[in-house]
Amino acid sequence: MAFESLSERLNKAIKNISGQGKLTEKNMNEMLKEVRLSLLEADVNYNVVKEFVENVKEKALGQQVMDSLNPGQMVVKIVRDEIQTLLGEEDAKINFKKQGITTLMMVGLQGTGKTTASAKIARYCKQKLAKRVLLVACDVVRPAAIEQLQTLGKGIDIEVFTLGAQTPAVETARQAMRYAADRQKDLVIFDTAGRLHIDDELMNELSEMKELVKPDDILLTVDAMTGQDIVTVAKEFNERLSITGLVVTKMDGDARGGGLLSVRSITNVPVLFVSSGEKVEDLEEFHPDRMADRILGMGDIVTLVEQAQEKLDMEVQQKTAKRMQQGVFTFNDLLDQFGQIQKMGSMQNMLKMIPGMGKMVNKVDDDQVNDSMKKNKAIILSMTPFERENPSCLKASRKNRIAKGAGVKVMDVNKLINQLEQMQMLTKVMNGGRMPNMNALSNMQRGAGMPGMSKHTGSKKQKKSKKKKKK
Repeated sequence: MAFESLSERLNKAIKNISGQGKLTEKNMNEMLKEVRLSLLEADVNYNVVKEFVENVKEKALGQQVMDSLNPGQMVVKIVRDEIQTLLGEEDAKINFKKQGITTLMMVGLQGTGKTTASAKIARYCKQKLAKRVLLVACDVVRPAAIEQLQTLGKGIDIEVFTLGAQTPAVETARQAMRYAADRQKDLVIFDTAGRLHIDDELMNELSEMKELVKPDDILLTVDAMTGQDIVTVAKEFNERLSITGLVVTKMDGDARGGGLLSVRSITNVPVLFVSSGEKVEDLEEFHPDRMADRILGMGDIVTLVEQAQEKLDMEVQQKTAKRMQQGVFTFNDLLDQFGQIQKMGSMQNMLKMIPGMGKMVNKVDDDQVNDSMKKNKAIILSMTPFERENPSCLKASRKNRIAKGAGVKVMDVNKLINQLEQMQMLTKVMNGGRMPNMNALSNMQRGAGMPGMSKHTGSKKQKKSKKKKKK
């Protein structure tokens, strides 16, 4: 994940100084040396790193910090604030018109995920901002882009305007504006053509389209995997088109993240959105303060709650909560919860957003969690409706039949039954207000803990190291 290595190194550097009883110029310089190396290895621009370190040093060695009761915490706050300054002081938003049609041009190099990002932003504006959106396929250089946008538009129930690959992009844009006005659209998003590299032909076409549609925003998609090239591409597009914002894609890749930390301070172009997956819902608003917290391992509970509200089925959650209040928790409820957990996506990503849970990330393997959940779902689906709602009826003969139906061992069925019994115990504890059986809680801690997770769930690296020790 982007920033993972940077987060680890920064936390290590700051932890060393947090353990010091008093802040001195010597231990401060040692910490700043580590911070400097961490940022440079993360591919942050050299001049940005130099200015960042100087700003931290100047503020950290000020009299107020030197005299504070906990200088380590003060340094953490200074580093965090400086990271936020790099990323942007305030959240950037789409510039919507108060009246009339807002126009948004999506630009970028080929392969940066521009067409998918157009659909993601369209979905975001429709669902979260209640806008009537029209997508316009202006990438006539690559006919497959038109088909791709139409497919994406159909999936999110948003109309896509196209005149085909034979009609020039500027003419498509002109007729799309009339079409949008006739149908009282609030927002028109133009998916423009990309190139393998910036050239005059591309820029002239985009400049002509800009003159025609007079966009309220020109958003540039940049690939987080390209490192410092983000800055180079942003500078060139900005000089030719005066872009108003960035959409950073592929944030879920193995990226160092340095380009994202550099681009705002060098180009003064803010990041509006980050994309961390291929699904059309994998788009986040960019909040500099929250990203700074994530980089320093402080979590991002606000974004986690927002994602839960968007992705989870609240009717299912309310139904389960009501049943739990009545002291009821069956395999049907467990099956519902498996579905809810899968909707939230990566378990590792969720743990990173919970303050204090960053160290748990390496102990959870997303593939193993998903495999375990699939197996448990198969077991439940092999039960009859009566068995799911009345788990106490599951005796040896029924367990054998269920195991064969799910293609698992009876031992796996027993483990799942044990998970359910532990959840039922906690349900009764929460409703009855009495102390739980400590042996049972201990077993739960050693076992599943979270629905769908086996007690053997852990990182592959850890398993290999355990095998080596045994040898």
